[in-house]
Amino acid sequence: MTYKSRLISLLILIAALVFAYAGSFIFSYSRDNERSASHVWLDSNAAARVNKLVINTFWDEFEFLKKNNQWFINLNNHEYPARQARIEDFIRVFTTRSSWPVRSSSASAHERFGLDGRASRIIFYNDNSALLDLLMGDDDIMGSGAYFRKAGQNEVRSGDNSVRSYLNGDVTSWYNLRLIPESEGGNVTINNIQRLTVINGEETKVFTRSNRVWDITGVNVSNPDVSKIEEYINFVLNAEGEDFINPVKASGMSFDHIRLILEFGNGNIIIIYLSDSDEVNKRYASLSSSNYFYQIPLWVSIRLLRNAESFEAD
Repeated sequence: MTYKSRLISLLILIAALVFAYAGSFIFSYSRDNERSASHVWLDSNAAARVNKLVINTFWDEFEFLKKNNQWFINLNNHEYPARQARIEDFIRVFTTRSSWPVRSSSASAHERFGLDGRASRIIFYNDNSALLDLLMGDDDIMGSGAYFRKAGQNEVRSGDNSVRSYLNGDVTSWYNLRLIPESEGGNVTINNIQRLTVINGEETKVFTRSNRVWDITGVNVSNPDVSKIEEYINFVLNAEGEDFINPVKASGMSFDHIRLILEFGNGNIIIIYLSDSDEVNKRYASLSSSNYFYQIPLWVSIRLLRNAESFEAD
């Protein structure tokens, strides 16, 4: 082999080694970046101990308390049932490891990212001990992410801005306004019901289940449609109000004329009391199983008080 050939071979080998070294460096850098972006704000052990959640935004403040594995909203010293699934989904954003790349480690960047006094604040507690105190700033330039940092720390990360939809909702978006709160998540279904009695003034309709067959008595329905009966009972189980009302306001209303009595297979009985219509055709509801009062939309009250003819087979 000539000197020139040996030189070319050597140069090719050197070039290959340089590219290999550069490639390993780039791969290592990329891997380090990826590892740095992978982040979880609250580990599973800490998340399991969360029993209080406080959300502060520029315009509102929400406080949630967990009691006997159920979440409640503490509002003006009154506790109202909260949507369990909504709160669990919200917490899951911060307990799921995903991409939260570091955007800055400088305190001077906080104002630029909206992480100064304008930031929203989310605090997860175990009793009165803060497990995570997190600030949420502006959305990023693409609008798909938002900026976050821990209170008292300079590091800024960006990530899931679905949190914004939770923070922008009003308090009713957090309420569990089902008249039977236990029906959330399918914990109570039509299979748990043995009898439903609907008393509306002088009329009484009784829906009774025998095995898998439903019958209706008390009113004249010559050819009852079982599917319509089941659809109705499911609606009663999952019916929602549009807001809670103050007990003082409810004290001036009459709940004497309309009742829906649900009898369960385990012997429990829940009674839904509906008020007479007010001046704008709204009704209100109270339950034998709780101290809450609900404002009922007109369309819901109409469906709760369906006439007997609507259960006839077509």
